[in-house]
Amino acid sequence: MAKYLLLKHYRGGPKPVADYGAMDQWTPQEVDAHLGYMRDFAGRLTDSGEFVDGQALAEDGAFVRYDGPGKPPVVDGPFAETKDLIAGWMIIDVDSWARAVELAGELSAAPGPGGKPIHEWLEVRPFLTDAPGQDTD
Repeated sequence: MAKYLLLKHYRGGPKPVADYGAMDQWTPQEVDAHLGYMRDFAGRLTDSGEFVDGQALAEDGAFVRYDGPGKPPVVDGPFAETKDLIAGWMIIDVDSWARAVELAGELSAAPGPGGKPIHEWLEVRPFLTDAPGQDTD
């Protein structure tokens, strides 16, 4: 089994199939249907043993770094920050890259306005299991 991150973006990635606008512009029923699809998807993967974790992310956030002893600096721009780009994520543990891609395709079909699949681009990234350049043999 290998772990993969399915990363949901507010924007970025290849050109979208359609522009469904921000979720805060959807009706409450459309938001509920979208979130329900995501819960059902996670439930099916939990049942199959492929779900590890997943979360939607709030838009709030800041960059923080170590800057020696004392209070670390906190910065809110001016640069593309993940709070403007990343909407949420799901971690799956599957047998192959092909299965990760298959599941990302299913997740991309979550409904949006009018109940139509949003055809959202998802970033699929494998977890790094060994330090780069290390041989595990």
